[in-house]
Amino acid sequence: MKKRTIERSMFYNASPEIFRRAEELRKNMTEAEMVLWNKLNKNQLGFRFKAQHPIERFIADFYCHKARLVIEVDGEIHNFQQEYDLGRAAEIEKYELKILRFTNEEVFNKIDQVIEKIKMNL
Repeated sequence: MKKRTIERSMFYNASPEIFRRAEELRKNMTEAEMVLWNKLNKNQLGFRFKAQHPIERFIADFYCHKARLVIEVDGEIHNFQQEYDLGRAAEIEKYELKILRFTNEEVFNKIDQVIEKIKMNL
């Protein structure tokens, strides 16, 4: 019997509906997401990042396929959905992806430290 391998395409079997939702989210990024996107886009860190990227049934705020790195920017709502976030992280990590989480406050007030931490994980 052939050993089943983990799907490694950039989108990890995301459905057409997830792609549609991701497109809407790209058009309506939060202020914190825009601040970080302005530091990540156009290969500024030497790696290509995609904003609002489908991964299976989820949408990562930012994703770098080459580094297998997911970046999430968490607003206040994440204070009330920690169990959901843990489950979501476990689902994403099954694809051997690393997840970095930053709060809106970190992005707004410590962007240089956020970028350094991202660089350390590339």
